[in-house]
Amino acid sequence: AKRWINIRKSYGNFYKVPRNQTKLTIMLEKLGMNYDGRPHSGLDDSKNIARIAIRMLQDGCDLRVNERMHAGQLVTVSSSAPLEGAPAPQMPRSRN
Repeated sequence: AKRWINIRKSYGNFYKVPRNQTKLTIMLEKLGMNYDGRPHSGLDDSKNIARIAIRMLQDGCDLRVNERMHAGQLVTVSSSAPLEGAPAPQMPRSRN
């Protein structure tokens, strides 16, 4: 892969939160989700990241490539950051 979407960057840009709030467990918590599976399991981490991406899409995020490799170096692709921001994620309200 030479181009990809860094969900941590997209999450931070979209929800307007600082980088220290873009750890996987914190992102899930802020979205009202629990971590599914075993921490640091590649498969479980991937599934949880996918759940975050789905939620971001539901909230209106336009996910775009934001990182790429060029000549062996990581390059940030700033022009494809999410177009519109959203308010910080809120815990889902219980349906009583």
